[in-house]
Amino acid sequence: MGKEKQKTINIKNRKAEFDYFLMDKFTAGIVLTGTEIKSIRLGKASLVDTYCLIIGGEVWVKNMNIAQYFYGTYNNHAARRDRKLLLNRKEINKLQNATKSPGVTIVPTLLFIDENGRAKLDIHLAKGKHGYDKRETLKEKEDRRDIDRHFKHNF
Repeated sequence: MGKEKQKTINIKNRKAEFDYFLMDKFTAGIVLTGTEIKSIRLGKASLVDTYCLIIGGEVWVKNMNIAQYFYGTYNNHAARRDRKLLLNRKEINKLQNATKSPGVTIVPTLLFIDENGRAKLDIHLAKGKHGYDKRETLKEKEDRRDIDRHFKHNF
C-alpha cells in the first residue's frame, strides 16, 4: 500500500477532555497481535472507559476495545484484553511518581497509526474534574459555538 493511499486513523477519547484536566502528554507504542493491528487500520477500536495502570514497572492499557477482525479465524484476539504500552524507563518513572499524588491518573486520549504504519497511543497525566468544572467547560463550549455562529451569520 502506497503512503499516499493510506487513510489516517485517529480514534479519540472524547470524554477524556470533559472528565479530566489533561496535563503531560506521552506517546507510547502498543504491543499488538496481527489481527488487532488489522482491526485498528479498519478503524474498529474504541477508547471509551479506557485507563492505564503501572504494574511491575510496565504501563498497561486496560479495557481498550479492539473489535475482532472479520477475516480472523481461530487466530482472532480477545476484544478487551490488557495491552502493554512501550515507553522508556524515564517516562515510566515520571508517570509512576506523578500518579502517587491523589487524584492523578493516566488516561489514553488518542489512538493513531504513525507514518511507519505502527499503532501509537497518546496518553496524558490527568486530574479529575468536579461537577462545577464540567459545567464551566460546557458553558465555554457553548459560548465558542455562539461566537462562531454569530460571525458566520454576519459575514
